[in-house]
Amino acid sequence: MDSPADNKRTAALALAILGLLMVGALVVLTVFDGDDESPDAADPSVTSAPTGGNTGGSGSSDGKPSGGGASGGVDPILTEADAAAAHQRMTEYMVGLNTYTYTDKNASWAQPLLALTTGDAQLKQDTALPTGKVWATCVATQCASRGTATVVRDAMVADDLVRGSGKTVSSLVEAKATRSENGKETVTESNSWLVTVRDSGGGSWQVSSVSLFGLGNVGASDQAGE
Repeated sequence: MDSPADNKRTAALALAILGLLMVGALVVLTVFDGDDESPDAADPSVTSAPTGGNTGGSGSSDGKPSGGGASGGVDPILTEADAAAAHQRMTEYMVGLNTYTYTDKNASWAQPLLALTTGDAQLKQDTALPTGKVWATCVATQCASRGTATVVRDAMVADDLVRGSGKTVSSLVEAKATRSENGKETVTESNSWLVTVRDSGGGSWQVSSVSLFGLGNVGASDQAGE
């Protein structure tokens, strides 16, 4: 038969074990209860409410892009009609410059061509029939020259808004002159020219300058740029 002291020790041990089990149960309940406090945080179907105003970009409030015209583009300097008219004036002048016969007189021949230009002093000087020995040979052989011209490409298109000088177009133009003497074709010369025309208003273009293309490279050293 157990003594009273042994009974007390057994009872104390049982109480200690029971206390430990109760503490463990409380800990478990506390942990799981904390995870269940915010069910929305773990639910992927729950999203935060949208905030007001635009988020990113610089569009207008109605969803359309801001700035520019109705289509969002930039107005071109030249329309297709403008470009065609500018090119027509270039080729018209260059064809006339290379078309003449030995019976032409400088004043009457040059007048309609100068009407196509801005009247620049250099253009007045360049718009002229051959002179000297070349013209004397032309008269002696009853020469004639027939010109053709083609715009190869545009080099520059500009609209001077500051000085108000208007739209200008510079293009590379290939001009050919086919010459004949005594009724027989003798030679065809071809040169490339940089021709500039200016809009004088109302879509009317005038030649403002003409120069041989690439003339500035003549005489350059073979070692240039090395």
